[in-house]
Amino acid sequence: MQSALDPAGREAEAVALLFWVMVAGGGVIWLGVMGALFYASHLKKQPFSERKAGGLIVFGGVAFPVAVLAALLAYAVWLMPAMRPWFGGEGEGLRRIEVTAEQYWWRVRYLDERGQLIRESANEVYMPVDERVLFLLKAKDVIHSFWIPSIGGKMDAIPGRVNSLQLEATRPGSYRGVCAEFCGTAHALMAFTVEALEPDAFEEWLQQTSVAASAQSGLQQVSLSAGEASFLRQGCGACHAIDGTEAQGTIGPNLTGFGRRPTIAAGTLPNTREHLIRFIRSPDTIKPGVRMPAFSMLPESELTAIADYLKGLE
Repeated sequence: MQSALDPAGREAEAVALLFWVMVAGGGVIWLGVMGALFYASHLKKQPFSERKAGGLIVFGGVAFPVAVLAALLAYAVWLMPAMRPWFGGEGEGLRRIEVTAEQYWWRVRYLDERGQLIRESANEVYMPVDERVLFLLKAKDVIHSFWIPSIGGKMDAIPGRVNSLQLEATRPGSYRGVCAEFCGTAHALMAFTVEALEPDAFEEWLQQTSVAASAQSGLQQVSLSAGEASFLRQGCGACHAIDGTEAQGTIGPNLTGFGRRPTIAAGTLPNTREHLIRFIRSPDTIKPGVRMPAFSMLPESELTAIADYLKGLE
């Protein structure tokens, strides 16, 4: 879901309310103009006197629009604290999620109250409902913009600094987030999913240890073991990390729990075996500008083994 007019967060609710109030105010002005136009073209047969014409201009063309627009401005200013009441604050005592934007994906790190890493993921954000969450926004290369339309407004991620954004989800569900600042060739292919969970479900997810699926039947287990061996042999672990394995790379996305993710390549394709094989074989044809090298030289059996291994990481 990706709609600012179907809010599932405190800030998004305020934004949607402001939008509809602005639409109503603009509608009042439009109706006034259309009414004056209809009166002048169909009902008024004689020209106005100079005095009446001047009064119409002053009251209808100046006073009325100014009064309506001033009321809308005052309402927007009054609503602003509800839209982003903690702007610029430190967010003491809040749950912290550090999001680093890179070309063209999102590194997501869950921190404890001391700023220590609890868990790392990529292109997916889990957050509890009815709890304010502090997002620490960074960028590694160029300016990006973090935006979850259904939950709140956007904020830029700028290299060399940390911007803070506090959001509160109000309804469990799956939502779509995007990069809202042009950042290069694959800007339009830089999305992420947001899972808003009930507090107990979120805590359970946070404490899970994601490892490769091991409770598999004989042939499937051989396939997964072969896939892990191929994954490490081809050097994938130099860029990607998978908790509990020798793969500890930090250049690319962390693949721990990859099998549960709904999409691959930052929201570009559904997470299926066929799409995963295509992406491993030739990532640049799916996502232009991606820095992952192509593995088109690998035989189909080895590509399939790696894909099955990654799909089994739950």
